[in-house]
Amino acid sequence: MTPFLGELIGTFILVLLGNGVVANVVLNKSKGNNAGWLTIAAGWGIALFVAVYAVAASSGAHLNPAVSIGLAAAGKFAWGDVPIYALGQMLGAMLGALIVWITYRQHFDATTDPDMQLAAFCTGPAIRSPMNNIITEAVGTFMLVFGVMMIVSPQASLGALDALPVALLLFGIGLSLGGPTGFAVNPARDLGPRIMHAILPMANKRDSDWGYALVPVVGGILGGLVAAVVYSLL
Repeated sequence: MTPFLGELIGTFILVLLGNGVVANVVLNKSKGNNAGWLTIAAGWGIALFVAVYAVAASSGAHLNPAVSIGLAAAGKFAWGDVPIYALGQMLGAMLGALIVWITYRQHFDATTDPDMQLAAFCTGPAIRSPMNNIITEAVGTFMLVFGVMMIVSPQASLGALDALPVALLLFGIGLSLGGPTGFAVNPARDLGPRIMHAILPMANKRDSDWGYALVPVVGGILGGLVAAVVYSLL
């Protein structure tokens, strides 16, 4: 598997299972409806665990442009590879969102609250304040990228369980820092599905909130770059 394909497949798995758990919780008539924030945070952690162990051997499992940019800024990844990784991540995120929509299509149409439909694709703020929302996303992404950089490789491989630390990291970020913005902490995870929300047909559909779309992108990239600076200083 090429690194590009690895990033595409890994990000597809991440968004399929991650947005899938959000859809399960927020969409009407789903058996998981109203299961709560703990379910969403745990689901995203498990999604990252599966995605990382599936493609780590082929691409390093960045699955996130902020991770690729942060690693490049820290000198741990080639800048020339960032665009192809980001393209794979975006396409994988869009494909994952498409399959979530196919899986929950009847539930999207049964959901009369268009904000809940949008939430199953991308993030939005609890309190809309662009500067504060960017800071929140930057803090969450900093913790993700810095945490990834600081994870120590095991002396003896545990196979798929090697992916557990980064999964627990995302789970913790969701529980601790996810409330204000929904913890995108990943520009591709938010922007790719937002594009799919704009394209796909749904009853009661609203706009895709393009006025907020730059917040996870800008915040995510800033957080990744700050993580690289701090890691380099250490």
